[in-house]
Formats: sequence, C-alpha cells, structure tokens
Amino acid sequence: MNRTSVTVADVRDVGPETIALELETPDAFDALPGQFVLLRASPDDEEIARHYTLSSPSVDERFEVTVGVDPDGDLSPWLASREPGDTVDVEGPFGEITYEGDQDVVAIAGGPGIGPAVAIAEAALEAGHTANVIYQDADVAHENRLDSLEAAGVPVTVLDDGDEEGLHAAIDDAVDHGQIYAFGFAAFVQTVADAIESAGGNADEALIENFG
Repeated sequence: MNRTSVTVADVRDVGPETIALELETPDAFDALPGQFVLLRASPDDEEIARHYTLSSPSVDERFEVTVGVDPDGDLSPWLASREPGDTVDVEGPFGEITYEGDQDVVAIAGGPGIGPAVAIAEAALEAGHTANVIYQDADVAHENRLDSLEAAGVPVTVLDDGDEEGLHAAIDDAVDHGQIYAFGFAAFVQTVADAIESAGGNADEALIENFG
C-alpha cells in the first residue's frame, strides 16, 4: 500500500510508557503477523517516519501497532496523544517475516518486541496450533493479552531484563516446540540466537527481526 491517510480508532495504555495504537484498515491494506508498517507524521512541521511491527493477529477491520513512548522522542509522544478520528499516514506492509497460520510457534520478545510476539501467538491459537511465549523486559507490556494466552494454555515465561541465564533456560525448554520467531534490539536477538544454538537448534532457521 502506498502512503495512505489512516484513521485512528483507539489509543490504549498497555504498559509503562507503552501504547497500542489501533488504526482502521484501509481498503488496499493486507498484512500478516510479523510484518511492519511505516508511519509518517509532522508533529512540528517537520516530517518524521518510523517503522512499527504489527501487534494484532489480523488486519480485517482494524490493525494495531505497539509504540514505546519516549517523553523526549520526536514522534512517539505525538502518537500517544492521538484521539479517535485523528489520522496518521501509513505505508506498507513491509518485511518477509510472516506467520501464515500453518504451524506451531515459539514467540520470543525483548522489550517492544512483545507486540508482534503476542500477535503471532494469538494467530497460532486461532489457527489451531500451539504457541509458547518468552518475554524479557524491565516492565511488562500487554499483560492482559499475556494473561489471556496463559489462560488458553500457552506457556508464558516473563523474565527480568538482563536475565540471560533464564532466557537460555526458557529457550532450551521450548526450542523444539515450533517455528521460532524473535523480535527485539540487536543485543537481545544475538543472545536469542546464541541460546538457540546452545539448545541444539539452528539459529539460521529462526525468523528474527532486529530492531537495531
């Protein structure tokens, strides 16, 4: 989809300094969990563009992205202040990391990666497959969705930031339970790749999105 003005449907707090931005799906938009979009806006008359990975399991009528809000940031505070009926320009989707509802999954997230991780886990359940979620962060976001996944029988492991031993142990337990997806910043996803190899898996077969 080329650059399109999209209507804001809802903005919700989903964790400390974290929002879910829900947007109405335009006619030309079709995306799978794991893909990302480009949001453009001009908060101070200067255009700013940022990529955000989808955090909704589908895009039928609405779709969602999860935004970490930096009070000193140039775009995220503006997004957090949006109200239903406002608009934001969107392009995409982009990215080759996708979940097509065809297999069991292990969704591993660091920090803001929890958005796409829960989306993929939810999509797997909806498709009749199993899911595991491993999440590491100093502050938990999307706690309600994690609780719902756990209530549905999904093993959910939440780890403190920096707990590499716990991350290795969780990946060791889950490495053979499905296709591995991992989302997070560079240091985190490198630790995930190392843990996969240590557990006897193949990190090259994991679908990993490095946020930089």
